[in-house]
Amino acid sequence: MDPLEHEHTTEAIAERIAASNHNYIRDFIYGGVDGAVTTFAVVSGVAGAELSTKIVLILGFANLAADGFSMAASNFLGTRAEIDDYKRIEKIEYRHIELAPEGEREEVRQIYREKGFEGEELEKAVELITADKDRWVKTMLADEYGLPSEIRSPWLAAASTFSAFVICGLVPLLPYLFGAGSSFVVACIMTGFTFFLIGSFKSRWSTHSWFRSGLETLFVGALAAGLAYAVGVLLKGIAG
Repeated sequence: MDPLEHEHTTEAIAERIAASNHNYIRDFIYGGVDGAVTTFAVVSGVAGAELSTKIVLILGFANLAADGFSMAASNFLGTRAEIDDYKRIEKIEYRHIELAPEGEREEVRQIYREKGFEGEELEKAVELITADKDRWVKTMLADEYGLPSEIRSPWLAAASTFSAFVICGLVPLLPYLFGAGSSFVVACIMTGFTFFLIGSFKSRWSTHSWFRSGLETLFVGALAAGLAYAVGVLLKGIAG
């Protein structure tokens, strides 16, 4: 594989810089893992309690609808909170520039001094940045507060989470939905494969190999399912 992950021609660089930096992969993986884990946990718990296929499907689809919506709504509200905080700090910085411009220039100066700028180069950098208020504020947001250069869409974040939750969460229910023989065993195999695929896909944004990342996600999912199965067996014993 080429060690360079992208081209460095003038056109390619300009295209990357102009492109949106929004990334909703985290939301998709988060929703996918949780959807597979929680739905398979329901299936495992019901199987441990030796309840009917009808109960598996009722509880499983109830989990897909309720928990999927809950996760999407939580992600939506969380992303909205980030946006509100971003706008709040942005307004503060614009006000500070109006009321105390020299103090804000000194902040820029110290920020760029920490980056290694000195003397005339430092003063030129400060002058260039503070010549435009929008650029000035964006610099403060990024370097003083550590905020991203762009804000994400709460709707796309929520949609990514919900779609992944439903797609991956549906996998453990398919054997029961289509009446496969030894449905629980088939559900275990299919869900385990789903966990591994999600983990392998996640490795594209990790330093770990696809195989290790897949095994880690598979282990987490298997642990959650094992706990749910044990609870189902325990409750069956208590009820009995």
